[in-house]
Amino acid sequence: MISFQNVILDYPDERVLDGFTLDLPTDGITCLSGPSGCGKTSLLRIIAGIMTPTSGLVTGLPEKPAILFQEDRLIPHLSAEQNIAAVLPSDRAHEAGLWLQRVELQDDADKRPRDLSGGMRRRVALARTLAYGGDFLLLDEPFTGLDAALTVEMAALIQSLNLPALVVTHSRAEIELLGGHVLHVTGPPLTLP
Repeated sequence: MISFQNVILDYPDERVLDGFTLDLPTDGITCLSGPSGCGKTSLLRIIAGIMTPTSGLVTGLPEKPAILFQEDRLIPHLSAEQNIAAVLPSDRAHEAGLWLQRVELQDDADKRPRDLSGGMRRRVALARTLAYGGDFLLLDEPFTGLDAALTVEMAALIQSLNLPALVVTHSRAEIELLGGHVLHVTGPPLTLP
């Protein structure tokens, strides 16, 4: 269990977490839903180890989290396949093509990000995150730019990995697809109603 105890997180002009306390399950999928700007992404970044709270205690953090940011963050001069291979050890680089198949982009392996649609870039970014092989998935709006059919397929792919995950989404339909726990939040500061 990931435990937040009286956590405070301050930005220069705003307090995002103010005495935040939560025990977050580390089994199955938990969906985090709330308005834009309420602090959901900051929570993911703390779990990923990218941000450190101003004060308070966070325990039970995953050893090797895999994070999908809101932005795709693909490397512009690399092909789709090379973007995935970039997170793999050299002896597993051949798996990049398999991950492209899993997100239905095997025919676009040699295309650079600028030659892919927004939804295609999102699937490459998702494939890269899943290929990384972390022990906990942190997915920030993973289905942005995908149509309904692809969203269903990508949600099934995430579920098939049987990894604990925290998924930020605004969509009730996505929450229903992913199943698991649901946490509705408001803020800032981030609050469980």
